[in-house]
Amino acid sequence: MATQRLTLDNIRPEVRDAQYAVRGELAMKAEEFRERLEKGDKSLPFDNIIFANIGNPQQLGQKPITFFRQVLSILEYPQLLENEEALKASFGYKQDVIDRARTLLKGVQTIGAYSHSQGAPALRESVAKFIERRDGFPADAKNIFLTGGASSGVNTMLNVICENKSTGVLVPIPQYPLYTATLALMNAHCVPYYLEEGKAWGTNVNTIRESVATAKRQGIDVRAIVVINPGNPTGASLSPDDVKNVLDLAVEERLVVIADEVYQTNVFIGEFTSFKKRLRQLQKETPGKYDNIELVSLHSVSKGMVGECGHRGGYFELVNFHPDVQAQIYKFISIMLCPSVIGQCLVELMVNPPKKGEPSYELYDEEYNGIKNGLKQRATALYDAFRKMEGVECQDPQGAMYLFPTITLPPKALLAAESAGKKPDEFYSLALLDATGICVVPGSGFGQKEGTLHFRTTFLAPGTEWVQRITKFHAEFMNKYR
Repeated sequence: MATQRLTLDNIRPEVRDAQYAVRGELAMKAEEFRERLEKGDKSLPFDNIIFANIGNPQQLGQKPITFFRQVLSILEYPQLLENEEALKASFGYKQDVIDRARTLLKGVQTIGAYSHSQGAPALRESVAKFIERRDGFPADAKNIFLTGGASSGVNTMLNVICENKSTGVLVPIPQYPLYTATLALMNAHCVPYYLEEGKAWGTNVNTIRESVATAKRQGIDVRAIVVINPGNPTGASLSPDDVKNVLDLAVEERLVVIADEVYQTNVFIGEFTSFKKRLRQLQKETPGKYDNIELVSLHSVSKGMVGECGHRGGYFELVNFHPDVQAQIYKFISIMLCPSVIGQCLVELMVNPPKKGEPSYELYDEEYNGIKNGLKQRATALYDAFRKMEGVECQDPQGAMYLFPTITLPPKALLAAESAGKKPDEFYSLALLDATGICVVPGSGFGQKEGTLHFRTTFLAPGTEWVQRITKFHAEFMNKYR
């Protein structure tokens, strides 16, 4: 008999029932394998674990950007500035590294103290200037909120938007499970809208309209729409017309638009168009029509070529929110005092990297493009491998850090999964992990159309040897259950 006051049966049910597949059963089992390998276990049929389940670049060998880490090192220990010549002569620091560290220290005073709850004003000014350069339209620092990664911003906005259990939020399927898990915790409704796999995981507004109509018939108050661009887990990248279609729908249905744009630099096909830019263009082209759209757009230091997941830095920008509501958003984030100040500084470095002609630019440019080209090469290698695998179909890699292939499994494999009490894509993914040490996420963790099976894999791990592990496993798996 349990002696603890808390048991699985008496904790908050929303917490117990929420699901987050990216760090679920497969991830925990992969971590157990990693620990066994570290302790010298030779019984496993592989000698390393590939954590392809999560967009965690530096865990998989992506090198930090030198300029960023050099500046951060000074911020962590400002006494280094007492001997600039040693920094330059012994450690290769350039003058712009030292100058930036001084500027940031002036803006935050010290990283060991709380900042303004919304983020240090000087750093928010830098983010606003970045958005202006990116989009060609003004941005105001008072509408910028620095956050502990984009996830923190999502949590804030959904908590404010979801009034009660009748509130609904449109979420793309497949989706990043942060959204469904957070809505489940708040006992609000996830209103799914399905992306079109056959059209490069495109966003079809007619499908979204049908989802809205169905939700309304069920008494759900649909208030917002989430758009992940570029997509996670699909990697799809929205065109300017796609963005316009979503904004048109937002006008029709009075929807708050939550634009998750954390992969905006991870675009391989076409160019990234932010929702803020497209909204401003449409407001200019058709005065009055789009003036009442409330838009929140999110960005993060965790993705792109920065890949600094552990530093937990990000921001969101509010567009056209009522001042009274914006004040409540500020109050909500104030409860947590402030985001990590070192993370805030990293956001500033991301949005204001070395410029051409500055001492650190050449190395920064080399590192940045080296990472970007490496990601594209590995995405292509993985895509080419999937195309050759029996029963596997995959859309062209357009962006983000993931591929989300469809898998068609033999009937015997489906029966084996049922006997094991597992969903077929979970059964396949667990078998892949057991045989190869490669951890992916079953498609059911993101949502998928009835009767289809998928898995999501990153293409962050270096080299192509692990890709060959997948193809070898898949051929053996298909032969086993043929």
